[in-house]
Amino acid sequence: KTFLLLQPAVSVGNVGQLAIDLVISTLGMTKVGYFYTDCLVPMVGNNPYATAEENSTELSINAEVYLLPSRKLVVLQIRSPFIKNKYRAFSEALLAWVLSSKCARVILLSSSHAYQRDDEQLLGTPLRYLLTPALEESVAGVIQGLKWKEMEKVAAYPGVNDTEKVLNIPGGGITKLLFTECCSKGIEMAVLLKFCSEGDNIPDAFALVNYLNEWLQLIKCEVTTSSQWKIPSSWRLLFGSGLPPALF
Repeated sequence: KTFLLLQPAVSVGNVGQLAIDLVISTLGMTKVGYFYTDCLVPMVGNNPYATAEENSTELSINAEVYLLPSRKLVVLQIRSPFIKNKYRAFSEALLAWVLSSKCARVILLSSSHAYQRDDEQLLGTPLRYLLTPALEESVAGVIQGLKWKEMEKVAAYPGVNDTEKVLNIPGGGITKLLFTECCSKGIEMAVLLKFCSEGDNIPDAFALVNYLNEWLQLIKCEVTTSSQWKIPSSWRLLFGSGLPPALF
């Protein structure tokens, strides 16, 4: 009941998933199970966090659960995209699991298209947060102390009606749906996200996980730097395995 669930959204640049990789690898979290669902594209591969030849042949699938009892932390890592029109079914299954296991709170790591920001969102840091009403009361003071910027609402009809504001997270995948569902169900949830573009998103992942660490202090230090996170072995293949020598 006191455990925190940390998970990514499958969003632009896969930033949330890369940040989760860093958390699992650095904290040495133990895989304890799978999240079985037909909402994700099926996949199987070798252990992405292999540290030696002995454990490199362990198999991984599209949604797995990792645990760190000492920090009361549960992590759900998602490794494949959603099947079309399966967003809502996945959201319902995930939140049913959260409610049945009575997780204390949920943190979703996400991202959003940088090119679709409005004028207000162009100012200051590219990092934003959202809190459900159920969580806001208990952590509002902490968040204010961190001087974070809340995700701004944007005009529903730009240029036609600028007074009506709505939450818009383009490129955020399931982020908005999960957040609004958690608001209606009274689930304590926070969304941490970064504006970014597709490309080499490793720096974005480091920025997002450092942002998370400012709050949770997963790594105890005055100032968190990229070098303090352990890069998983699978990142060597983020951009493929190189050009085959036979080409030359």
